Amino acid sequence: MSDATGRPAASPPHSTSHAQPEAPLSAKAPPIWILIAATATGPLALNIFVPSMPGLVGYFQTDYATIQLTLTLYLAGVAIAQLGYGPISDRFGRRPAMLAGLAIYVIGSLMCMMAWSVEVLILARILQAIGGCAGMVLGRAIVRDVFDRDSSASVIALITMAMAVAPAVAPTIGGTLDTVFDWRAAFIVPMVIGSIVLLGSIRGLNETNLYRSPSIDVVAMLRNYGRLLGSRAFIGYALNTAMSVGAFFSFLAGAPYVMVEILHRKPHEYGLYFVLISVGYMTGNFLASRISRKLGVDRMIPLGVGVSLCGAIPGFILAFNDVVTPATVFLPMCLVAVGNGLSQPNGISAAVSVNPKIAGAASGLMGFLQMSVGGLFTVVVGHFQNQTDHFAMASVILFATAGSVLFYIMARLGARPTA
Repeated sequence: MSDATGRPAASPPHSTSHAQPEAPLSAKAPPIWILIAATATGPLALNIFVPSMPGLVGYFQTDYATIQLTLTLYLAGVAIAQLGYGPISDRFGRRPAMLAGLAIYVIGSLMCMMAWSVEVLILARILQAIGGCAGMVLGRAIVRDVFDRDSSASVIALITMAMAVAPAVAPTIGGTLDTVFDWRAAFIVPMVIGSIVLLGSIRGLNETNLYRSPSIDVVAMLRNYGRLLGSRAFIGYALNTAMSVGAFFSFLAGAPYVMVEILHRKPHEYGLYFVLISVGYMTGNFLASRISRKLGVDRMIPLGVGVSLCGAIPGFILAFNDVVTPATVFLPMCLVAVGNGLSQPNGISAAVSVNPKIAGAASGLMGFLQMSVGGLFTVVVGHFQNQTDHFAMASVILFATAGSVLFYIMARLGARPTA
């Protein structure tokens, strides 16, 4: 049984007589800057390195497919680690899990900067990812600990709008550091910022999980995941956000190659153009933060995916006709990003609200699905990318955006009351 929001009708796991309570609103919200900064660490490390990827082919005397593993396996590390952060934070609390993740992130960033081979760099990127995803998972769970379903969508939108500053400036910073110094210099920034956030979290991050589990029960953890995977509402909302994330990572995998290798632009130019994508996403987040409470998540999500389709379709048509310029690469994706900014916070809020008592597990599983889909799409783009156009990238972006529409429909069907 489920209600119109997809929330299970049971309060205890096996009872069907009472509606499940929301997380208590008495939990004290931590300083918003900590949630913003912690959530931004993962995207910062991901994006600041991307402009340097084409140049590493010659530096390490390897091929682009191998270098792209620093992106694909970063996403895989984020995906897998998120499955652990949810249950760990449900058992021990959000604060200790966040502190441990930030410490791992700082160590991983240092190792990336010191890498002497592509294999070491790949391993260090995985470690950086494992640490960096802590803020991405726990930021959502902390918000859901403190706010109700529709209010959390507005807060998540505010956080993701602010954290979009990191991906906006990161490629520019990374490309500039690569041009002036070399690729190693780009890893200084995430290491320093990670250290600052870690120290700030030690001082200012309070515990918000008032439904802590008595132990880490692997069987119960698998049961919670099974319960979520058995919910059409959760799967629909989670995969709706995952396909939107997949569209973004498809762009991230293909656009640097198009700019540097096909259009023969410098890495810092990619960073400058990438600001358009981040500004688009921030615009969508800003609008979501202002109107999500009024319209509700199930109106905001179709609005967002509709806007994304309005960007993906012309981008595909231009690529199909072999029109390749910075404008035809970045402007359609800017509109896709606006739509993602509208839909993502609401899809996230809806997914973790399906069962608030296991919000940490839901956040982790949703993040796993997002990064798995994103990683898969980077592999597809890398495999089919050729030396003269960006048709593969545009095709995958359109496929992902259309898929987000279908999974939203699945979520709404799954959220309907059953007899």
